[in-house]
Amino acid sequence: MIQPQVQVASDISPEQSKPLISIIIPVLQEEKLLARTMSVFTPERKQHYRLEIIISDGGSTDSTIDIARTVADMVICHKEQRKQTIAEGRNKGAEQAKGDVFVFMNADTFPANPDEFLSFVQSWSELTYKPCALACPVHIYPEERTFADSCFSFMLNSYVGFMVNVAGFGMGRGECQIFTRSAFFSAGMYDGSIPAGEDFEIFRRTRKIGGLTFEKELLVYESPRRFRRYGYPRILLEWAVNWFWVLLFGKARSKDWEAVR
Repeated sequence: MIQPQVQVASDISPEQSKPLISIIIPVLQEEKLLARTMSVFTPERKQHYRLEIIISDGGSTDSTIDIARTVADMVICHKEQRKQTIAEGRNKGAEQAKGDVFVFMNADTFPANPDEFLSFVQSWSELTYKPCALACPVHIYPEERTFADSCFSFMLNSYVGFMVNVAGFGMGRGECQIFTRSAFFSAGMYDGSIPAGEDFEIFRRTRKIGGLTFEKELLVYESPRRFRRYGYPRILLEWAVNWFWVLLFGKARSKDWEAVR
C-alpha cells in the first residue's frame, strides 16, 4: 500500500507559510451576524488559500470581540473615547496585514460561493499584469431576499459594472473591495476622516494609479437590515448626496454613518 506523502512543517518554505490573502473586517456591535460571516472561512479554506482573518473592532460593548477572538488570526481593538470611522477601522487592519492581497468585507457580508471567490482572488493575485483593485457585485441574503431587493441589486450592480468597466469610472460598494497590497498603500489607504463614501473615494484614487475592474464572479451577499429600516429611496438619496460631495469636495456630506444592528 502506497502511503500518501505529507508535507511536514520543516518542508514548508517561508513564502508558503506567509498569508497570501488578508481578509479585513471592520466591526462594531456585530454579535448577531459575525459568527455567520466567519463560518465561511473554515480552517481548511484558510490553509488551502493561505488566508489570514483580521477583525478591527471600533469599540464594541457586546460579545463581538469574544466571538472575533475565537475565529480571527488577529483582533484589533479601538480604545479611544471618540467614535472611529469604518475607514479608520479598515486602515488599522491593513496596517497589521501580511497578505499580498487585501479583501475588505463588512461584518454582515460573505461570498456567495466561497471557494469560487477565493480561487478567483488567488489566481488574480498571481497575474503579472492586472488591475490593482476589484469591485464586487452585491445581493441580499437569498433567504431574506424580496422581489424589490432583487430589482434593486440588479440595477445597482449593472450601473456600477457599467461605470467601472465601460465608462472607466472609479467606484464600488464598500461591502467588498479588493486591492493588491502595494496599490492600497500607494493610493494612500482609506481617508479616515470620511464617515461615509470612503469606499467610493478610495476607488477614485486607486483607478488612477493602476486600474479597477468590476468582477461579476466575485458575488457577495449582504444583510438587508439597513434597507429594511430606512427603505431604498432614503438610502439611495444619502448615497447620491455623499457621492456628489466626495466627487466635488473630497469629503462626505454626512457627518456620521449610523450603525444599524
